[in-house]
Amino acid sequence: MDFYKKWFWPLLLPSILLFGFVILFPFVVGVLNSFLAWRGTYYFDPETGIRATNLFASFVGFENYTNAFADERFIRALVYTVQYTLVAVVVVNFVGLGLALLITRARRGAGLFRTVFFLPNMLGGLALGFIWQFIFQIVFTDILFSPEGLMYIPFLRYMTQDSTKALFALVILNAWQYGGYMMIIYIAGLHNISRDYYEAASIDGATGLRTFRSITVPMLMPSFTVVFFLTLSNSFKLLDQNIALTDGEFNTRLLAMQILRTVKDTAPPDYGKAQAQAVIFFILVASITLTQVYVTKKRELEL
Repeated sequence: MDFYKKWFWPLLLPSILLFGFVILFPFVVGVLNSFLAWRGTYYFDPETGIRATNLFASFVGFENYTNAFADERFIRALVYTVQYTLVAVVVVNFVGLGLALLITRARRGAGLFRTVFFLPNMLGGLALGFIWQFIFQIVFTDILFSPEGLMYIPFLRYMTQDSTKALFALVILNAWQYGGYMMIIYIAGLHNISRDYYEAASIDGATGLRTFRSITVPMLMPSFTVVFFLTLSNSFKLLDQNIALTDGEFNTRLLAMQILRTVKDTAPPDYGKAQAQAVIFFILVASITLTQVYVTKKRELEL
């Protein structure tokens, strides 16, 4: 025990310093810059119209925040992100849980199927976006669902050129990428459920649906807590796939892309406004995810 006490802080100190310099310090500086007239390479004095001589001269209070909420593109991106997140969370969880249930019932090749379904998660966001851009633009539009193709389905054509279609295109991409990852979490949760519960339910004559609703779902609440947290945070933070698939065209900007493009939409580049949007983004994601964790954790305790 004395050995662990002796080396605890020396071993922990590098991690604390790294967290402080890489995460905490930039975060504090970013929040500070959201209250300043920041132009990226210098601070601007709004009263004199020239470069500020000190930070206090560039202080604008909540002006960057009011400008952010007054920006129609930011509000549109916020609404679009919420819409996308609501659909993506349901679909990704449905796919992940469905795959987990199928694989746990498989008698042969379960390990192979787990590997195959998990592989898309190893691809980078940009590469994944370009792959699915090819699928939506060429395979779906020109081959499978064209009038001369296998089946004519207009909704599945030109999916990256319409805001509603692009939302579902992003959901399909996200489900393909993260479905296998969530499947692994659900499989771990399913393996922790004792078979005695299912045997008792079978003896009592419970149907498969009743068993799933009364045993599987309640016992999977710890897995639901983790998966819902990951899907919510990943959906709100989606950036690379949005850039590669639509590049924000046709009103398909998500919040992460809107923050990135704010400095290009303003002249001179208004980094202070972009940073204010980033702080709003952080508060939104943190409040939603923490509320979700609290609700699902409380549900675990009740069970």
